[in-house]
Formats: sequence, structure tokens, C-alpha cells
Amino acid sequence: MSVLTLAVSLPSLKPPPCHDPNIENCKKASTLQLAVFYGALYTLAIGTGGTKPNISTIGADQFDDFHPKEKAQKLSFFNWWMFSIFFGTFFANTVLVYLQDNVGWTLGYGLPTLGLLISVSIFVSGTPFYRHRKPTGSPFTRMAKVIVATIRKWSVPLPSDPKELYELDLEFYEKKGNFRIDSTPTLSFLNKAAVRTSSTSPWMLCSVTQVEKTKQMVQMLPILFCTLVPSIMLAQVSTLFVKQGTTLDRAMGGSFEIPPTSLTGFVTFSMLVSIVLYDHYLIKVIKKWTKNPRGITLLQRMGIGMVLHIILMTVASLMERYRLSVARANGVAENGGQVPLTVFVLLPQFVLMGIADAFLAVAKLEFFYDQAPKNMKSLGTSYSTTTIGLGSFLSSILLKTMANVTKRNGHKGWILNNLNESHLDYYFAFLALLSLLNFIVFLFISKNFVYKAESNQEKTER
Repeated sequence: MSVLTLAVSLPSLKPPPCHDPNIENCKKASTLQLAVFYGALYTLAIGTGGTKPNISTIGADQFDDFHPKEKAQKLSFFNWWMFSIFFGTFFANTVLVYLQDNVGWTLGYGLPTLGLLISVSIFVSGTPFYRHRKPTGSPFTRMAKVIVATIRKWSVPLPSDPKELYELDLEFYEKKGNFRIDSTPTLSFLNKAAVRTSSTSPWMLCSVTQVEKTKQMVQMLPILFCTLVPSIMLAQVSTLFVKQGTTLDRAMGGSFEIPPTSLTGFVTFSMLVSIVLYDHYLIKVIKKWTKNPRGITLLQRMGIGMVLHIILMTVASLMERYRLSVARANGVAENGGQVPLTVFVLLPQFVLMGIADAFLAVAKLEFFYDQAPKNMKSLGTSYSTTTIGLGSFLSSILLKTMANVTKRNGHKGWILNNLNESHLDYYFAFLALLSLLNFIVFLFISKNFVYKAESNQEKTER
């Protein structure tokens, strides 16, 4: 962030100001300027990839599962964790965007840089007071050993009694502060890694607990794939939804005009309100019926978010059809002029996306954390952040593919630079159908999903 702030502040690190309406006549950024700017962006991306999965894990690890009060508080942790994240997002999409557009990029980048410095200082100063988990090595290596051992012993038959499988003494796990996990029939082919043979190599023989932890990570992969489509839906907010808004009247309160990027603030605000209502009121009502401490299961909460995605993309399709009809009626379809409609006609789809995320985004993060083994929690939460990144990539690929396919055989195409001549209503309807199909697959997978088993020791302590 410091380098980004310098890149938009120092004259030597940015192109000179240009007021020529033809951007081709402006002086382009030099190789050094581009290297500094993009280098800072990629460094920020790498840093975000390291902090996002880990810092939420550290926060959740501060609660003791064996302390009744702390265990109850932990059930609300991810709600308020996401609330704090999106409160920052709301500030960025409104205040910072306004400052960048009307004051300058130096202040726009300088404020979050200062905020980040303060946050790091607070985090470091609190380190001695945190509950820390001892490092146990790379989870990928432990999982790879199980997979390799399974492949190498593929022809070895499984014993009829799971107790004959290889397992370490209970004292070993107690010294490490871990729990022993009993063998389960789920993904039973991986149990071959624990079958005793003449070799005791860690790449030929794995303990039952190591096998079960690998199973827990593997069986979450189908759920991960089902959350890719919702991530594609989320990517529409900062792309097509915002571009829709640029074609409408964004005036508010006389001379003030809502910046296009700030339109995403409607999503964030509705999500913030939804999280508060869900955690303070809805859970209490549902718990009386379901007797579930969370109100509903995490997979059920994710399913509700997916249903809302289907509804919101249907609403977006209908609203886009209305926007196009107004554009044609006022003769601004071909020239791409502003459509005489207030931007607030898009409010339903922005608000629905926020409500959907209050269910899906929070439940997704908590699910991958909760179902991951004790010493693989960060890898579990990284599943959640991975789906967001992959969803953005898939959204771009899907958009380009649909644009090219619909242009074939002399057709104008659904997605053009001029949105008033495009058919985003068809594209949004396609996304609604895609969400419906994904939800059906999710129902099948979630119905057959087996929640991780507790160890005998955990059951006893609880």
C-alpha cells in the first residue's frame, strides 16, 4: 500500500496529467512506472492471500470449544467477522471512492495505508495475549503422503476390522495437543494408506488419524465446486451491475452524483443490516424450532443464499429488459446515451445480493473452517477465499465466451460495449438458470455430505 500511494503521488512514478479528450494523444506510462504500479498490486494480492485465510482462523481459534460460554460465542464469530470486513468494504466503496474522484488519489490510497499500519501495530502488540496453535508442518505434505500411500497399495485388501489399521498411541497425540480420530467408512479407499505392510515409510504407511484428516479436506471439495457459481454471481456486482448503473441517472440530492463504483455500497450496506438482523433476531426464533445452536445448519444457510441468487438474477434480468425498453422508447439505444431512469431502479438486485451474501458468504467461510481438521483450519478457510478468486476468473471467461458465441452467424450478440444495444437481460436469465442447476447439484451433494466425526476423546471431554 505504501508503494501504491507513492506510485500515485510522485510525479516520477506516474504519467503527466492529460486533459485531451482523445486518450491516444496522452503520454503513456513508462516501463518503470508500470513495473512499480503492478508490482505493488501483485504484492498486495500475495499479502491478501496470506492474511485472509489465516487471520480469520486465528480469530476463531481464540474461542475454547470446551468452554460453554466461549463455544456459544464462537457461533456468532463469523457473522461479526464478516460484518467488520464488509464495514471496511462499505467505507472503501463510498468514502474512499468519493475522495479519490473529488480530492485525489494520494489521499484515497494514503488513508487505507495509514489504517493498515495502525491495524498491524494493534495486531503485533496483542500477539503475546493470543492463543497460538503449534506449527505442524505443511498440510499438503501430509495429504500427499496419504494419497501416494493409497495409490501404491491400491491392490492391497482392506481388513474387515478397522482396528487392524495402523494408528499411533494416544500418548503421541496428547503430547502434540491433538486428538486421535477413529476410522470412518467415508472414502474408504483412502483407508488403504493405513493398511500395514512390510514398509514403514511415511509415504507407504499413514496413521488412521492422518487418513481421516485427509478425508475431511477431500470431501469438502464438492461443496467448494458448488460455491464457484455463487462466486460468479458475486462478480457481476463490480462488473455488469456497475456498468448498468453508468447508463442511468445517478443524480442524488441536486448536484451530487453517485460515483459508479459506489453502487456496490448498496450490496455491502444490505449485507451489514442482514447480518445484524440474522444474528440478533432470526437465529433466536429459528433455534426454538430446530433446537440447533446455529438455528439452521451451515449447508442449509448456504442453500438459502443460493436460492436468493436465483431470485436476484431473475429480478436483474427483468429489470434489464425494462431498462432496454426505456432506452429504445427514448431513442438512446443506438447512441448509448443516458437512459432517463434513476439508478435506484437497480436497488432490488443490489440489495438481494447483499442479503444472499449474508447467508452464503458467512456460512461458506464458517463451514470450511468448522469441517477442516484442527491443524488444517487455515487451509479450510482458504477454500472459501479460493472460490472468490476462481469465481472472478470464471466470470470473465464465461462473459467472453458468451459474447463470442452469441455473435456467430451474423447475430449482433448479447454483450456489446454499448449496453443499450446489448441483451444483458438474456445473459442474466442464463445466469439464473445456471444458478438453478448449481443449486440442484448442491442439494444432492449436501444431502450426502457426512459431517466430520468427533474423536472419542473430544466426545468424552464434551
